[in-house]
Amino acid sequence: MSGVRACPLPGDALLRRHCTAGAHVDCYATETPRTVSQAGYVEAFYTTPLFRSERLVLRWLASLPSTDVQARQLAAGASDTFAAWRVEARTSRQLLLRDVTGRTRSWLMTMPLDGGDDGEGCAGTRLYFGSAIVPVTDPRSSQPTLGFPYRWLLGAHAVYSRRLLRAARSRLESGADRG
Repeated sequence: MSGVRACPLPGDALLRRHCTAGAHVDCYATETPRTVSQAGYVEAFYTTPLFRSERLVLRWLASLPSTDVQARQLAAGASDTFAAWRVEARTSRQLLLRDVTGRTRSWLMTMPLDGGDDGEGCAGTRLYFGSAIVPVTDPRSSQPTLGFPYRWLLGAHAVYSRRLLRAARSRLESGADRG
């Protein structure tokens, strides 16, 4: 199907609540010909080898360990915590997580694509991944700001976000979304 692309947030995106002055909000999307549940997507996303490396860094540097079982519990709605994140909001097709510092958000959403030949009218699934960085007030200017470390990392974050979404799609398409 398609590659990963930057796109506007869908109108009903839970991440929209963080589109405030000074905030950084991004959104990426891709499609898969498979019918993917929200739980399957969340589990696949957080158990890719690429994301496992982030989990390893969090375990070593921040003492925030996590496992694939915990990712599965988060995906199934059986847990509201996972490594450095806490559930801020959840619907049947979306998950919005807040990191322990309160500065960043991660958002995952599935959207069925219409017009398929699978007997259920679905031609696959659009997968969304987005992030928000919440600004703080600059004490000198009294203006909202992301701060130097966050601004400095935005380029790398964009590349990493695309790779994470591509890895999740690949995992789902290979059938390795369990395990």
